[in-house]
Amino acid sequence: MTAPRTPGRLLAEATALLAAAVVAFPLYWMVLSALKPAGEIQSTDPRPWTLSPSLDSFRRVFEQQDFGRYFLNSLLVATAVVVASAAIAFLAATAVTRFRFRFRTTLLVLFLVAQTVPVEALTIPLFFLMRDAGLLNTLGSLVLPHLAFSLPFAIWMLRGFVRAVPEALEEQARIDGASHARFLWTILFPLVLPGLVATSVFSFISTWNDFLFAKSFLISDTSQSTLPMALLVFFKPDENDWGGIMAGSTVMTVPVLVFFVLVQRRLVSGLGGAVKD
Repeated sequence: MTAPRTPGRLLAEATALLAAAVVAFPLYWMVLSALKPAGEIQSTDPRPWTLSPSLDSFRRVFEQQDFGRYFLNSLLVATAVVVASAAIAFLAATAVTRFRFRFRTTLLVLFLVAQTVPVEALTIPLFFLMRDAGLLNTLGSLVLPHLAFSLPFAIWMLRGFVRAVPEALEEQARIDGASHARFLWTILFPLVLPGLVATSVFSFISTWNDFLFAKSFLISDTSQSTLPMALLVFFKPDENDWGGIMAGSTVMTVPVLVFFVLVQRRLVSGLGGAVKD
């Protein structure tokens, strides 16, 4: 039996719908602009609909030279960051939660401090660091910075999930003969998996949409460019190709939506807390 709809509940639902509409409207306008013919996009009287949708903007995007390579490079970088950050953050969160060692609190504070440093302030130092390491114009120069910036958030978030797992569960596993490594991967890992999914979503989105690092570290070798760099082709000195920009942005959004749909169930439980005693 459903609960009666009180005025307070109706107000909350209306507020949620309004917030969802405000958030979804830019996405709707992006897709609409990608489907509009050139004449409607450049019109001084914009309308929130079109009666003559066209795929011409998408055709220009997919016909762009090396577009497939850009897409593959973005996919490789995002996948590497997500997998590496999840594995490292899981081990690090377990270490700072289960083990007692010197400077543990200091280490946790440093994780927070790392989150407060503006990314733009580190661009030039990171450039010289990648140059000295011989990683300029390689995908590694994108993987490492994004991995470094995603780890503090992931570790802090997973720390709460690891702490929520009762220590008695580990003691019982030890009594049953399970080694520490076996408990880590066969018992603890499945329990904190929702948290890993939640952190992976944020890591994937920030890496997939990256433009700053790609522009800073991949200057000369266009074959190593990622998908956001492909949008620069549609920015022209005389007049921007807004149809191509919106179509390219729509194409970039699709993998993020697919990834979100695949992990949405675990993401919801991850954001709400996963383990119950």
